[in-house]
Amino acid sequence: MVKTASTMLPLGTQAPDFSLINVDGKTVSLADFAGAPALVVIFMCNHCPFVKHLADDLAAFGQEYQAKGAAVVAISPNDVSNYPADSPEKMVAEAEERGYTFPYLYDETQAVAKAYKAACTPDFYVFDKDQKLAYRGQFDPSRPGNEVPVTGEDLRKAVDVVLAGDTPSDDQAPSIGCNIKWIPGAEPDYFKPQGINL
Repeated sequence: MVKTASTMLPLGTQAPDFSLINVDGKTVSLADFAGAPALVVIFMCNHCPFVKHLADDLAAFGQEYQAKGAAVVAISPNDVSNYPADSPEKMVAEAEERGYTFPYLYDETQAVAKAYKAACTPDFYVFDKDQKLAYRGQFDPSRPGNEVPVTGEDLRKAVDVVLAGDTPSDDQAPSIGCNIKWIPGAEPDYFKPQGINL
């Protein structure tokens, strides 16, 4: 595990396109969320301790904010040949066990993660009604072992602001998590194998 921070994609970036297979076997595309007042894109996986730390709260967040009208979608980009716990079959079981009500998509080629410059699991992005980036950063300051309660306060506040038709403050703290498990030899240029020291 390498502790990694979000790349902090520039605010205002248009949401990169995607079309990926969901845990229910159906294809889900960015276009499916056209017209949503807010779109939350989460890069995550099954096995990462940073994701496990938040997983039940992510499930609750998804249910709450989908009910408020936001679109929520999760994408797992990890190399499953080396990390079989993140396989599509295990994703199905994970979604059922956690009660994820949002699509949980498999990015087999890792092209979508690279288009978003996703770096860690979990990595969060919030897009506005025009699918322009309004927030990228942490769920909240809680991390495994730091004794800070999981609230989702940072992400919730950002989505609430976007749902209200406003723009979140650009003072945004990066998400911290495990590095995305890139296919060996196909790592993006922004991958920092040494990680960060916190």
